[in-house]
Amino acid sequence: MEQHLISEIAICIIVAWICAVGAQVLRQPLILAYLLAGVAIGPVGVKMISNQASIETISDLGLILLLFMIGLEINLKNMLSAGRIITITSAVQIVGCCLIGVVFFRLCGFPLKAGALDAFYLAVAAALSSTVIIVKLLYEKRELDTFAGRITIGILVLQDLFAILFLAIQPQLKDPSLLLVGKSFLNVAILVIITFVASRFVLPPIFRAVARLPELVSVGALAWCFLIAGLAHRLGLSREMGALVAGVAISTFPYALDVGAKVTSLRDFFITLFFVGLGMKIPLPTAHVVGWGLAISALVMVTRFVTVFPPLYSMGTGYRAALLPAINLSQVSELSLVILTLGLNAGHISKESIGTMAYAFAFLAVASSYAISRSEKLVFWFYPKLDKFGLRDIDRDQTEIVRAQSKIFMLGFSWTASSLLEEITRREPAILKEIAIVDFNPVVNKELRQRGINAIYGDISQRDTLQHAGIEKAQIIICTLPNTVLKGTSNLRMLQQLRELNSHAQIIVHADLFSDVPQLYAAGASYVSLPRLIEAVNLCEVVQAARRRLLDEKNNELKRELINRHEVIP
Repeated sequence: MEQHLISEIAICIIVAWICAVGAQVLRQPLILAYLLAGVAIGPVGVKMISNQASIETISDLGLILLLFMIGLEINLKNMLSAGRIITITSAVQIVGCCLIGVVFFRLCGFPLKAGALDAFYLAVAAALSSTVIIVKLLYEKRELDTFAGRITIGILVLQDLFAILFLAIQPQLKDPSLLLVGKSFLNVAILVIITFVASRFVLPPIFRAVARLPELVSVGALAWCFLIAGLAHRLGLSREMGALVAGVAISTFPYALDVGAKVTSLRDFFITLFFVGLGMKIPLPTAHVVGWGLAISALVMVTRFVTVFPPLYSMGTGYRAALLPAINLSQVSELSLVILTLGLNAGHISKESIGTMAYAFAFLAVASSYAISRSEKLVFWFYPKLDKFGLRDIDRDQTEIVRAQSKIFMLGFSWTASSLLEEITRREPAILKEIAIVDFNPVVNKELRQRGINAIYGDISQRDTLQHAGIEKAQIIICTLPNTVLKGTSNLRMLQQLRELNSHAQIIVHADLFSDVPQLYAAGASYVSLPRLIEAVNLCEVVQAARRRLLDEKNNELKRELINRHEVIP
């Protein structure tokens, strides 16, 4: 039996690798490849693995360690310090999606009664979004630290918290009662207290003692995972929840980065096992199952828009910052499949339910990958539609006043622009009233207006925004953003557009590469800024000071420069 299981795990990994290579060539999500591998080798496919016990063992092992890895990556501080906008939007999104989902699935005939909770489980699963897909794509687009990116990640964090609470009551759902649910929460409290006390006072000295032996760090982390998973099982909770709490607990103590680095090398292996095991449970793709998968996909996209856009827009974030999180969150989470797997194992739902959600996961993994990569175009497509409904973007009525007195336009506002504005405030405060800043970050715009700076909300890559801002009357135009930060345009394309709108202005643009400089001047730039040269001169002076052992003087110069410096973006 042991040798048989080892052979079947080997088959899972080999086929998963082949499918993953194909997915990489076709630029499709790897998780989709793992699901396809499971379908191919399971009962629906060529039946290389048909032993149900082996399938369950592979899936359960991968599931426990997958949740441990997810717990390691949950930032508890971010979870506890979610801002007002994120908290309100998350509450509306989670509760709204669950309620709409329950009504939808119940009307569609999915059961909702003791022992058959398919409608409830499917609604909860449809309310969660994929952390793996979103973080990967936003990282590749350099949008994790944008305003919309931070809102998206904040909502994901609170979705994780909701999933943890759901896992706490999940074992009692088959025969729910106030007493049993209360007992579950008490057991959760006991588990959390024991886990976090141990991670605070017991684990640090142990890991400190074995820190020089990487294999002991890895084995110790896994031992901790299975210890807490076993404790959770003894308390009447699921082992999977114990693994998740174990991961979250380790993420809070000083050795989290080291443990994460050591254990992360195992993550891909166990993610592969879980999703291949899940793929082996997916039913044959009949018209009925695929149809329900498409219906769930449509439900997820619609509910994300109706539960994310309204609260964000009502709190004054503007079209763009309200639309992008709704687009980013339009897929089903890996945790959704975990929750449904637990429901299936507990006898709460049927195999058909998890199969339909697996198809929805696959459809949305592909669709949302394309949607996020092209989110700027989707946002612009929505603008006129929202205007037709009588909605108004930020600052539409204030722009006429701003443009009448503005002679200097700063397009985009990031760190360099923030420092430039501070220098102007110190050296030439009289010209502040002539400056107008165009940017689509509502938080930045609000802070600028509070400081008495003219601010116009809008996307500088759009011709309509520039015309609306009155760029044709500008005398000086400055763009300090590199091409990697600009969305939907580049410094060269924007410069060409600016010259079409304003032939007389002095235009200052940014360049990262020396090869960009001639092109920018040829397109009509008045001056090309190369921050790398300025930084190189400064660092050369630092190196010279270091050779003469005068770094203390340079440090004191920097400290004096930072005294009483109050930038918009610190």
